[in-house]
Amino acid sequence: MSKFKRVILLILDACGIGELPDADLYGDSGSNTIANTAEKVGGLNLPNLEKLGLGCIHNIQGVKCLNSSRASYGKMAELSAGKDSTVGHWEICGLVSKKPFPVFPYGFPPELISKFEKLSGFQTIGNITASGTVIIEQLGDRHVKTGKLIIYTSADSVFQIAAHKDTVPLEKLYQVCRIARDMLTDDWGVSRVIARPFEGSSGNYIRTPERKDFSLPPPHETLLDKLNINGHNVVTIGKIHDLFANRGITRSYHTKSNLDGILTTLDIIDKYHDGLIFINLVDFDMLWGHRNDYRAFAKGLEQFDQHLPKILSALTPEDLLIITADHGCDPTTKSTDHSREYVPLLVYSGSLPKTTNLGIRKTFADIAQSVARNFDLQPFPVGTSFLSDLTDENDRDI
Repeated sequence: MSKFKRVILLILDACGIGELPDADLYGDSGSNTIANTAEKVGGLNLPNLEKLGLGCIHNIQGVKCLNSSRASYGKMAELSAGKDSTVGHWEICGLVSKKPFPVFPYGFPPELISKFEKLSGFQTIGNITASGTVIIEQLGDRHVKTGKLIIYTSADSVFQIAAHKDTVPLEKLYQVCRIARDMLTDDWGVSRVIARPFEGSSGNYIRTPERKDFSLPPPHETLLDKLNINGHNVVTIGKIHDLFANRGITRSYHTKSNLDGILTTLDIIDKYHDGLIFINLVDFDMLWGHRNDYRAFAKGLEQFDQHLPKILSALTPEDLLIITADHGCDPTTKSTDHSREYVPLLVYSGSLPKTTNLGIRKTFADIAQSVARNFDLQPFPVGTSFLSDLTDENDRDI
């Protein structure tokens, strides 16, 4: 018998909380996404996250550590090699990646591009590491004139294809992304192929919300698979379905922004009353972290905090809320890449008999192990459940 009928797992994408011991190997010494952002803007106003215990995880300017918190709190280290969204989400769901996905900081090999052009029927331009907004400014006119696809990458393991919607229809863009996904395996096996549609006219090109990610499928069973196979709802909000190649998911909901994700979450909480609701709020990463926009990052955290009471009020005593992140993306450093960081862990339910300091967890997979234990699923080979830390010793349901 499970303790909680429903788990709401909410990812504040890229909201890391301090460099991991091996951060220097990734060029991320000194990174601390939330704390550095707070310092840069002169303090964060996060009264509701403060009440849950965020200020007890790390010293954050403007966020106090209260004598008693409404949630249990801690932080988690990443056991996997890497620091991207796919690796982070997979580990949260019980799958540790021992080998990082390949990156191509100097562009993709000529033989890879040649093969893609042959299979897709399109010629290409670009093939550089670039910002998505900058590259459409630079190459958008040439693309519109010639019809050649804009190919680019970043510090992440991604193969990105940008095209104007009037030049390459959206479904055609998705089709060529699927072609790329099928060919990008083994040494070329990037984590994600990303469709980057844009619109507008010369000098005024803007990316549209129809971005679509095509990820490698997880090589082994994840928490989503286990829940789905055992008849539990797995409802995802945001980019979750892309990161898991839509596997093990009952229903997915696309979102256009953090606010859209929050409002969708409130709606979905009213519709699905058992299983897992898995949410990703991506603006911290996509709009602010990678662009080093620490002011907007801070405002985004405060916007989430303002809506947090609505989420808490929508929960029942049979719900467990877990708030965490998948990696860092410190907007205050010179780097525009993800950062190798601990992630915060906040665990709340109105029915829990106590709250506690969950300490430093050795792996993100502690979440998968905890959720699996709650629903009486077979355990994962990695991770330690924290449910017993939240409940009375005599609680036999866990």
